Amino acid sequence: MLLVNSPQSLIAQLGAWKAGAIVAPVNPLYTEPELEHALQECGAETIIVLTPFYEKIKTIQPRTNVRLIIATNIKEYLPPFMRILFTLFKEKKEGHRITLQSDDLWMKDMIRQYSNAHRPEVVVSQDDPALLLFSGGTTGTPKAALGSHRALLISGMQIHSWLTGTLENWKDTIMLNMPLFHVYGNVGVLCPCLVGHNTMTLVPNPRDLDDLIKTIRKTRPSLLPGVPTLFAALLNHPEVQAGKVDFKSIKICISGAASLHTETKNRFESLTGGRLVRGYALTESMMAAVISPVRESSKADAVGLPLPDVEIRIADSDTGEGSLPPGEIGEILIAAPQLMMGYWERLTETEEILRDGWLYTGDIGYLDEDGYLFIVDRKKEVIKPSGFQVWPVEVEEVIASHPAVAEVGVAGVPDMYQGEAVKAWVVLCQGHEVTVDELRDHCRARLVGYKVPKHMEFRDSLPKTLVGKVLRRELAAEDATEQCKE
Repeated sequence: MLLVNSPQSLIAQLGAWKAGAIVAPVNPLYTEPELEHALQECGAETIIVLTPFYEKIKTIQPRTNVRLIIATNIKEYLPPFMRILFTLFKEKKEGHRITLQSDDLWMKDMIRQYSNAHRPEVVVSQDDPALLLFSGGTTGTPKAALGSHRALLISGMQIHSWLTGTLENWKDTIMLNMPLFHVYGNVGVLCPCLVGHNTMTLVPNPRDLDDLIKTIRKTRPSLLPGVPTLFAALLNHPEVQAGKVDFKSIKICISGAASLHTETKNRFESLTGGRLVRGYALTESMMAAVISPVRESSKADAVGLPLPDVEIRIADSDTGEGSLPPGEIGEILIAAPQLMMGYWERLTETEEILRDGWLYTGDIGYLDEDGYLFIVDRKKEVIKPSGFQVWPVEVEEVIASHPAVAEVGVAGVPDMYQGEAVKAWVVLCQGHEVTVDELRDHCRARLVGYKVPKHMEFRDSLPKTLVGKVLRRELAAEDATEQCKE
């Protein structure tokens, strides 16, 4: 699926499941090389695509296993009057109008054609594979984590039970503003909605804050999930600061996918009068999560307590063995019934991260005497701007491909807006010149926007190990020292 959050995305996902297929939602903003890798990794044969991304798919189709392309236009589920306005003023201008090639199909035509068809004679069991979600794992190579139908149901029931007493089944509305290509949206939000029979407010572009605020006013949701950057952006929105946005309908907000600053949490709760809690999970855990208590005070800086049937163990960070006592720092391990089945067709990588029923997260933290989990650092070097995963090596390879670049190192640095931002340290080839803007343009042509470095610094040399490996952590530490001086 190459779709934004929309009626089509839910219809396609549920329909594919009924037909016994595995769904692989992919970020529609991926560049052609990123999208080609994703399709090759999961081996998808059918793709359902929103019209603005149709030509991108057609360009790379010969280099993938895609045989059937089903296109859909966002206007197909708009109210009649809005559909007319969209056709007249937006469809062509914003790239939604396409000429469908003869071998491809329209989703609306297929639904109409098969509207009276019987359900496929396919038996789908709870242990069958359901969902492929992309993650960098512990190596940085994008891989597809496979979740079963049972896993999704268990995660939905766990989160639903955690929110029982705060949200009402059938009655409360939940914002589905987290993208469905991310485990947060597809498992962490969608599944509890299905379990609780809650109305979902679909938000195609949560970065459009004006539209998001308009949607909050119109639908009056009870639950607003998000990443730290969303809550920080809302705090800084002029209408919010002027007190013109009513958040009273919102009973609970959950922040996940990146570190939430305590200052942001306190400011948001003070401004809105609502409750903002933290959460922690991984794509590989299929939302086997740790969440702060909803109806009680949580400990400052703790991400929370494990959900029912989720077990957290702190192991020695070097050996991955043992179970450390409260307060001692080590690698965070997760055991739960819904852990991923494994990485798609990557047995070696699966065996490295799943051992004896435990998921080795690569994150560093500790448990206190009450069982609260605290995150200290990441053993792996993934950067999480606004909750998205960015691997340094991927960005480094793109920057290094520029003819003016001799060496490059990439790491994450603290950022009040994104939580963590991508920064690149660049050494130029002797006699060559290039500007920061030119390097960013070079990156934008090859990387999705959130992977493009927000900060760049030119240097004469980079710190390295004896074998010549760039010391990313040292670069990040030096940056932190400079920020402290300022």
